Amino acid sequence: MREPSRRRFLARSGIALGGLVVGGALGALIGRETGDEGDNTAPPAADGEQQQIPANFNRALMHFSQDQFRIVDAAMERIYPADDSGPGASLLGAAFFIDHQLAGEYGFNGRDYMSPPFYAGEKQQGYQGRLKRREIYDIGIQELENYSLAAFDAGFAELTGEQQDEVLQAFESDSVGLTTISASAFFTMLRANTLEGIYSDPLYGGNANMDGWRMRDYPGNQMSYTTVIDQPFEVIEPSSLQQHMTGH
Repeated sequence: MREPSRRRFLARSGIALGGLVVGGALGALIGRETGDEGDNTAPPAADGEQQQIPANFNRALMHFSQDQFRIVDAAMERIYPADDSGPGASLLGAAFFIDHQLAGEYGFNGRDYMSPPFYAGEKQQGYQGRLKRREIYDIGIQELENYSLAAFDAGFAELTGEQQDEVLQAFESDSVGLTTISASAFFTMLRANTLEGIYSDPLYGGNANMDGWRMRDYPGNQMSYTTVIDQPFEVIEPSSLQQHMTGH
């Protein structure tokens, strides 16, 4: 006798559960019929038909609004612009990197001591205050926009490159005179996060296609150098953490 397939078992289980299973997402899958229940693979592509490349679902916003993202993306591009050496921060996805970081432990200062009292620390001690990084970004982005509107009667993302440089330089030199946050500290953090987004593993949302590494001839995450350690120096094609997954 033919043994019942797993799909038939699940379908019958859904009936036994009063339709609870078949009414959900799983039910939408197990309710389908195929010509051969033992073969769930996708049909091969026709001759001459290219296999569709999966969409990069990592390119989505987790903290920023669309307007905030446009401002940060434009600011990062001015900090690390595209040139003859390669792409800039925008094409490399540095703004996606910091958006994802702000949505997680980094944005919530999860590993920092955040209890009062708060005193102004020495320069080497870094930020000493109650605001979380995600809050500093929200305030800093709005202040970038406010200063741009006051100085040039246009939003930051709509300014020319030279005008955007003027705004960023005003923040870097603390000539903006903010009362809520330190303008120079915000710029310093923005610049550091830009470089981190460009040179971190693509796993974190930036360094698209590992092009940030390629511009530096950096080999990325190599598992071993034993095969080349005694060989003359040569540039190695970079490797990401994802490429070490077996069967992917």
